[in-house]
Order: sequence, then structure tokens, then C-alpha cells
Amino acid sequence: MSGEAGMSAVRLWGGRFESGPADALARLSVSVQFDWRLARYDLLASCAHARVLHRAGLLDDKELARLLAAIDELSRACQTGEFRPTAADEDVHTALERGLLERVGSLGGRLRAGRSRNDQVATDLRMYLRDHARRVVARLAELQTALMEQAGRHLAEQTPAPGMTHLQHAQPVLLAHQLLAHVQALSRDVARLRDWDNRAAICPLGSGALAGSSLPVDPEAVAAELGFDAPAANSMDAVADRDFAAEFCFAAALAGVHLSRLGEEVVLWTSHEFGWAEIDDAYATGSSIMPQKKNADVAELARGKAGRLIGGLTGLLTTLKGLPLTYNRDLQEDKEPVFDAVDTLLLVLPAMAGLVSSMQFRADRLANGAAAGHALATDVAELLVRRGVPFRDAHEAVGHLVVWCQVNDCELGDVSDEDLQKVSPHLTPDVRSVLSVSGAIAARDTVGGTAPGRVADQLAALRHDVAAAAAWAAEG
Repeated sequence: MSGEAGMSAVRLWGGRFESGPADALARLSVSVQFDWRLARYDLLASCAHARVLHRAGLLDDKELARLLAAIDELSRACQTGEFRPTAADEDVHTALERGLLERVGSLGGRLRAGRSRNDQVATDLRMYLRDHARRVVARLAELQTALMEQAGRHLAEQTPAPGMTHLQHAQPVLLAHQLLAHVQALSRDVARLRDWDNRAAICPLGSGALAGSSLPVDPEAVAAELGFDAPAANSMDAVADRDFAAEFCFAAALAGVHLSRLGEEVVLWTSHEFGWAEIDDAYATGSSIMPQKKNADVAELARGKAGRLIGGLTGLLTTLKGLPLTYNRDLQEDKEPVFDAVDTLLLVLPAMAGLVSSMQFRADRLANGAAAGHALATDVAELLVRRGVPFRDAHEAVGHLVVWCQVNDCELGDVSDEDLQKVSPHLTPDVRSVLSVSGAIAARDTVGGTAPGRVADQLAALRHDVAAAAAWAAEG
């Protein structure tokens, strides 16, 4: 998309130029190959602009009716593919003006009064992203639902799992608790997008090239018709601002990071070494040379796409960092990163939702590993603390017990009463009361803990939040 510079066979500029642009400039200037996806939003904004020109007395009733009918016809032609941009069209605005001129002649040119491509594209891009943010939220809610359904099934069965830090066995948790940790991260992504939408709901149309318009246009009416909360308070900021695009790319990149982390866990869970889960055949691929392979390609691609999303954000911020007010042609580079962010999320999220919903967890393997690696050591230390032993001493005593078990190749519960006392006088036989996975999980009964009741509360709250997010997404 271009601002006040550019070229086309039927240019939106050029009155002061004696010759056309060089071919090299023409090729560099063209953006219609990617900004055509803004056509729908540009036409909606054109309808609103036509109505304010009519209210300002710059179009009569008949002219307004002809223009609106032509815009409606052009919109249908764009949807069916009957009208498409040509190689001679510089950008989406040039192409659509050509379409209007073909339908209503010089009347189509009247629509250009009181606006610039600078405020047009800023408005179109906001409208596009606000629309597609809701689509992304709907897909995020589907992935959250898939995770919650798995969590609900395994909460009912109280399936334990090895909780890890540093990828080492740490403490047993409910599998449902770990699955819901990913739902919580995705909930923050949803909240960010909804919060972003509040800031993006400012309409630049009416700001003109940079200074507003001397024509009696009505920015408040345009903003209301296009679903914005208010018109821009500063016309220079309105055409120069791309915070909304950068912030959207940040929200998309962080969602990509969360998808990548979930994908990495799926890759680990489904490896032979872990063996915690199996991917459904519909969401796995094989090897062209090794017939036994079943690869977690969906999860791996989710990891890979995160780098793409981060790169788009970094590129956009780098473009923006040195621009003086107001519009600069560099801003043509703002669209491809946000379009790619939208496309990437809408591609990855349904695949991840299908992967998660169809994955089968191996409860026996998870249960067998829940206490492995002396994962109940913390429970013994906390029992000693409840007896009044300083945690420093309790930690040291249990640490010695772990070393004893490693040397003798046994688990904590296998140590005899006599050997417990040899390790530390604090380790009396009743420490065995906490050496069970179910007991350790049930003991974590504080807010946010992994005890079954707390996880059930968390699941209920998340279901409510996800339903609200899905409803918000459907409003658009």
C-alpha cells in the first residue's frame, strides 16, 4: 500500500509530473499483490465516507445512491473473483477506484474528496486486524477446549504425572494440572488480544494525509459506522501510528511461543523415551526411509512457526523505529508481517487442537513415572518441617536419604526403618505416610495447587473464561 507516492496506469497522483515513473520505481511501488486482502474493508470505509460526503452537501441524494450501488456491485464482484486487480494497479485503493470508475464514470472520482490513502490504509488495516483478531481468538478457544476436555477426562481418573523442573523429575502432579497450565497461557493470549482490540478501536479516517480535512466531513459518524469507539484525536498520529500492528504481532508472537512450548511437550511425551502419549495417525507422519517412524510433525511445525512470528514482529519494529512523522513509504512494509501472523495462527491453531483432542495418554506409564527420581523427597522434607524441624535441616536430611537410595539403587519407600535412622535421626518410620503419589498430590491443596479439588476449581473457571472468549469472538 502506498501513501502520497506511487504509480499506476491510472494513478491516484501525478498531476504535477510531466512523465511517468521509471519501470524500476513502478515495480518497487506495487503492493496490490498483498494488500488486495484489504479490499473488503476499503469498500466498507468507502460506503461510510460517501455518506459523510452526502451529509456535508458534497454529494446529492442521487449521486450517493449511485455510488453506494456501485460499491455494493463492486464488492460482490470482488467476492466472486469477477473483479480482480491487474498488473497496472499499484495498490488496493487504485484497483478499487478503477472498479468504481468503470461503473459510474467520473462520479467514482468524487469519493476521493476529504480522504487520503494515508488515512484509508490506516483505517483498512485496523478493520482487518480487528476482524481477524476475533477469528484467532475463536481458534485459540478451540485449542483450549481440546486441552480442557483431556484435562477433564484425566481429572476424573486422577491420572498422576511426573512434574518436572529442568526436565528432571521434581514432584508428582495431576496430568490435568499440567494440561491446564497450557490453557492458562492461552487464556493470557486471548486476554491480550481482547485488550488490544480496545486500543485498536480508534478510527483514522478523516485525518486526511496528515492534517485533517477542510471539508465538513464527520469523523465521529464514520467511526461509529465502521464499528470504532472514537475517531483519532490527532490526525498526524493517526496516519503515522502502527502501534496497533506491532502490538498485534507481539500478541501473535507470544501465542506462537506458547504453541511452541506445548508442541515441545508433545514431542517429548510421544517419544519412545517418555512414552506418555501417542498421537493419532491423522495428526502424525511417517518416514520415507524408516517404516517404523511416527513423527509429531504438527507439534514440530508449531515450534517452527514461532520463529516466523517472532521474526515478523522484529522486522516490523525495526521498520518503525526510525520514521519521522507522519506517513513514510516505509509503512508499505507493515502489512506482510501482520498478514503472515494472522495466516500462521489460523493455520497452526486448528492443527494443534486436532492433535491434542485425538491424543491418547498412557495413564499406566505416567503413574509409574510419577514417583520416579525420588520425586516424593519434598514431601518428606515438608513433613519434617511440620514437626518443627528447620527446613534447612530437613532439606539436608532428605538429601542424604536420596544419596543413600542412589547408592543402594532403591526408592525412598524401600529404605528400612533401621536405615532411615542411620541416615538421620529425624527420619522416623512414620515418614512413610507421605510416600505415596496420591497423598503427595492431595496435600497440594492451596490455591493454584495440584490437589484434585483445586484442579477441578481451576477447570471450572477456565471453562467459563473460554466460553466468554468464544462468545466475544462470535460477536464480530
